[in-house]
Amino acid sequence: MPHAPQHADTAGQAPAAELDTALQGGPFHVALRAAIAARGLPLQRVQHHLSRYGVRVGVTSLSYWQQGARRPQRPESLRAVRALEEILHLPDESLIRLLAESDDGHGTASARESAGRSYRSLLQASGALERLLAELECSVDGGLHTLGHHERVRIGARRELSSRESQHIVRAHHDGVDRFVAVHHGDPGCAPERMTVHALENCRAGRVRRHHDTGVLVAELLFDTRLRAGDTFLFRYGVEDGTAGVCREYVRGFGTAGGQYALQVRFTENAIPVRCHRFTQHSAAAPRGGRQELPLSGRHRSVHLVEPRVRSGMVGIGWDWD
Repeated sequence: MPHAPQHADTAGQAPAAELDTALQGGPFHVALRAAIAARGLPLQRVQHHLSRYGVRVGVTSLSYWQQGARRPQRPESLRAVRALEEILHLPDESLIRLLAESDDGHGTASARESAGRSYRSLLQASGALERLLAELECSVDGGLHTLGHHERVRIGARRELSSRESQHIVRAHHDGVDRFVAVHHGDPGCAPERMTVHALENCRAGRVRRHHDTGVLVAELLFDTRLRAGDTFLFRYGVEDGTAGVCREYVRGFGTAGGQYALQVRFTENAIPVRCHRFTQHSAAAPRGGRQELPLSGRHRSVHLVEPRVRSGMVGIGWDWD
């Protein structure tokens, strides 16, 4: 049977050839599926390998990723993608590159243009955030659950994001928590080195790290007390920005479901938008939905939204200038 060995070799080479093609041209979910198939690993084994890297990802999420139903976005998910490159014996940055390049095929043009930040830029910002958090030896969660978050954003006379102020009510979910890590992502063209962080109530500023190319700023807010598991704490801080150009929206992302969130945007007297609206987004790669016009308070020149209980994803307020 001279043809049998040749047939077996061809079958064995097929997954590898498919993987090479997928890694070259993508998209991400096809390449991931081909890589898992080439290694012959069930998703439960992939999850087990990830846990050995200190990364927690559910089998359902892995399934969604390789089907293209969802895409990795949060820092923890991006750590998983980098770990997958090692687990599946792939070249460094091969999957991460495909994630960034696949931005052009997702969402409507109007959603991307109004966002001001593409999925690629948000992906790069997530990578920068991961490195800055590693420098501070902490995570975004930091051992705290958010019970309430009230955020006030000010738009300046040049229509720029002038500043924002945040008040948090948090609960510790383990003993010894004594700080919170604040993250600020400025608008395109911003200068993080010119931003300042102010500890306003029940906290003081600690270390600050900045990444110029992505506009990410990370700051420690120290509590001067160590919380025990179950303790609640209230604190307030602000970020002076004003370093970028015209701002058209403010967006807040949530990695997990949590407590109440309220966002208020206030405009200066000489920079009033013609209309405002709220919107939601499952992820940075997904199309926007939940659009609802918001009334602008004439006397106080402000607009707001309230989420009684936030869900994983993004929520924000956008506005149109004349």
